[in-house]
Amino acid sequence: MLVSFPGQNNMLVLRSFMILFFSCITIKINLCFPSIPSSLKTLSIDGHFDFEQVEHAAKDFGNRYSYLPLAVLYPKSVSDIATTVNHVWQIGGGSELKVAARGHGHSLQGQAQAHRGVVINMESLQGLKMQVHTGNFPYVDVSGGELWINILRESLKHGLAPKSWTDYLHLTVGGTLSNAGISGQAFRHGPQISNVYQLEVVTGKGEVVNCSEKQNSDLFYSVLGGLGQFGIITRARISLEPAPEMVKWIRMVYTDFDTFTRDQEKLISGQSTFDYVEGFVIINRTGLLNNWRSSFNPQDPLQASQFKSDGRTLFCLELAKYFNHEDMVLVNQEIKTSLSQLNHIPSTLFISEVPYMEFLDRVHISEIKLRSRGLWEVPHPWLNLFIPKSKIHSFAQEVFGNILTDTSSGPILIYPVNKSKWDNRTSVVIPEEDVFYLVAFLSSAVPSSTGNDGLEQILIRNKRILDYCEIAGLGVKQYLPHFSTKGEWKSHFGPHWEAFIRRKSTYDPSAILAPGQRIFQKPIAYS
Repeated sequence: MLVSFPGQNNMLVLRSFMILFFSCITIKINLCFPSIPSSLKTLSIDGHFDFEQVEHAAKDFGNRYSYLPLAVLYPKSVSDIATTVNHVWQIGGGSELKVAARGHGHSLQGQAQAHRGVVINMESLQGLKMQVHTGNFPYVDVSGGELWINILRESLKHGLAPKSWTDYLHLTVGGTLSNAGISGQAFRHGPQISNVYQLEVVTGKGEVVNCSEKQNSDLFYSVLGGLGQFGIITRARISLEPAPEMVKWIRMVYTDFDTFTRDQEKLISGQSTFDYVEGFVIINRTGLLNNWRSSFNPQDPLQASQFKSDGRTLFCLELAKYFNHEDMVLVNQEIKTSLSQLNHIPSTLFISEVPYMEFLDRVHISEIKLRSRGLWEVPHPWLNLFIPKSKIHSFAQEVFGNILTDTSSGPILIYPVNKSKWDNRTSVVIPEEDVFYLVAFLSSAVPSSTGNDGLEQILIRNKRILDYCEIAGLGVKQYLPHFSTKGEWKSHFGPHWEAFIRRKSTYDPSAILAPGQRIFQKPIAYS
């Protein structure tokens, strides 16, 4: 369907939509534009372009796609980014030259790559020093290319910290805000995109625009969760709260899925004692509790030693309670009372007490171990789904009961969140129900393996899961979505499709901020 807007030339609209919607087309620089590299060299910028050492920009964490760019921009200022984007926009869509922003390279499907286009290295962006503002409504102003771990370190100096996190902190602000940014705190504070006061954005025309709930609000909500389709986030104002000193970190096991989900839903309703609630699935794994003992202490060591996990499907509930040292007695009592209302296996209760920083940066510790064994830079065919509460039991019965035979290829996260904490004006797509679950299959493929832990078998398994969701009509939505056709994207957005297209046409009329071989598959969203 062709959408026409007042004052727009229909041919321009048609050209933009053809660029946007035709799938599986290898991007080639039109022969009518042989001087594009030379034209980039003439731009007056503070940073510089690199046309030679560009291989690193053709890789990402997913480690499945590799698209070599024409050039990499190392900006020193927001003006450098705006000048480059505006230059590409002025050239026009006929050049098929695309722009992608790359943060820490943690995209999964090549989203931060641009085949024969321009990749902007956001981590080189200078000129904006991180500034923490204290007071009744504290916040921090940061560059879009700043890592969340650095924000945590700086804000802790003032006794403050952001409210909502991802499980892994070595990601850029622009990357996570272009998607949503979720973790176990989302039930209480919502995703990271629900905790932003203001953004500075370079649109697809190369315009630098400040936006917030009250200023240029349409752009503000378009960019948040917008998969990078509307502009490049160059600055963000993030909400802060008083930071705790310590964390009570708790794990326990369930054998019954209904009991497991009932307890999770209880914990995220009302005034929960806990600040973080996540769960994960363990299928056909041995020595589960023994693997925890280096970091956790069992509540009952004797009973824990007698627990056998071999061959069973188990469900682990992971909780965290933040506190300061002077509140220790009260916190211990609150935790004891809350845990007494849960229905886990008593012998599987494990508790650890760690500094706040150590808890939030826990995945990085695992990263260091995996890197030392050469198991970090492998293909990561992740699949992340939002599943309505009313369908989670049907999903679990089929997927955990029939499709999956083990969890040896990586962790499977599962936890509920409250829709009321998500702003429906943003671009992110979630189920309609008041409570929905994130289920994340965080697989790592073993190179050259042809078994269940090999890339091909994991991809087949992912497709089986998606096919089941479609056939069963579960109303599932993908997080970090990846589709190949216009029809699939239209189905993903559902009733929000028309608004998405209107916004796209407004802020990126030539579709230069949609780099990649497939519709929306390789957007400018960076991480």
